[in-house]
Amino acid sequence: MASSLILPSVSLKKTPLNYSQSLKTQKFSSFFGFKNGGNLRIKSHGARVFMSVTAGSPSQTAVDDALFSDYKPSCAFLFPGQGAQAVGMGAEVQNVPAAAALFKKANDIMGFDLLEICINGPKEKLNSTVLSQPALYVTSLAAVEILRAREGGQQIIDSVDVTCGLSLGEYTALAFAGAFSFEDGLKLVKLRGEAMQAASDAAQGAMVSVIGLDAEKVQTLCDAANEEVSEDERVEIANFLCPGNYAVSGGVKGIEAVEAKAKSFKARMTVRLAVAGAFHTRFMEPAVSRLEAALATTKIRTPRIPVISNVDVQPHADPETIKKILARQATSPVQWESTLKTLLDKGLNKSYELGPGKVIAGIMKRINKTAEIENISA
Repeated sequence: MASSLILPSVSLKKTPLNYSQSLKTQKFSSFFGFKNGGNLRIKSHGARVFMSVTAGSPSQTAVDDALFSDYKPSCAFLFPGQGAQAVGMGAEVQNVPAAAALFKKANDIMGFDLLEICINGPKEKLNSTVLSQPALYVTSLAAVEILRAREGGQQIIDSVDVTCGLSLGEYTALAFAGAFSFEDGLKLVKLRGEAMQAASDAAQGAMVSVIGLDAEKVQTLCDAANEEVSEDERVEIANFLCPGNYAVSGGVKGIEAVEAKAKSFKARMTVRLAVAGAFHTRFMEPAVSRLEAALATTKIRTPRIPVISNVDVQPHADPETIKKILARQATSPVQWESTLKTLLDKGLNKSYELGPGKVIAGIMKRINKTAEIENISA
């Protein structure tokens, strides 16, 4: 998918890593021409490149969405999605001023003490869609600051040349990569949680993990279940997590049919997920328009490193394309298995899971037992 966007002229120089940076990319060397006589020059400095944009008129430049298409990953930051939250997360934040500062900013946006709920719960409140998504976003970025404060942590952060996140975690990854500010990302995530909860309230749905079957057999199971329910209760695979673990979303009756038939398809077990509704399916369509409206007014920049999309397993550079992808993500299946396999096939050496729990580490090991991954919690 290629597209372009007209942007103001900018000049970017090497600066310390933070969430508001943009356009510092991986190993890459090229020269691009822009409209109105402007040019973008990319200069390599070791393993990184820095972009300088000039334009011949009031500063109009175009971003090639395929800018990162030839990325070669070596070190990745991976961010968890909804379901990884647990009461007690964020406890380390109070010992790291930069991490604590993120929660202070979050409190101003949320209107209450988010860290208090993360640490002390109650569990039911933290697990709600409207709270778990902002809580995971902030806690995962706080984990970056906790890593930064450790000896050698800044060197690890500087070595990261690709990032991605599971569902909600894609927003965290984009914030880390400088596509939008911490504050703007939190506002988007807050609205996303509210919009997904509202969509769930409007049409009752559910999700279930099917354990022990490959993706093709899970699809066959969904087809069999759909033969027994009405059109508005139909189910589909929503999360392609890893071999033997795929999440199915849809109407409650459709999910019940999947659970009833799973054993006959030789599934080891099914686990009903504690979520508000049928995420990553057509059931979330009402949330899309709200996301589109919020994204339209959010300043999004080209990420400084590739951020792999859940929707198409591609890194996008064009801010307008990123907005469209994020809106589509709510109703599209999460291609997490393909994402991790692609990174590994491209030569990924080391990964870090930033945030609570070790869900992503577990998935990574299911895909490749020898993959090196470390959890950095908060």
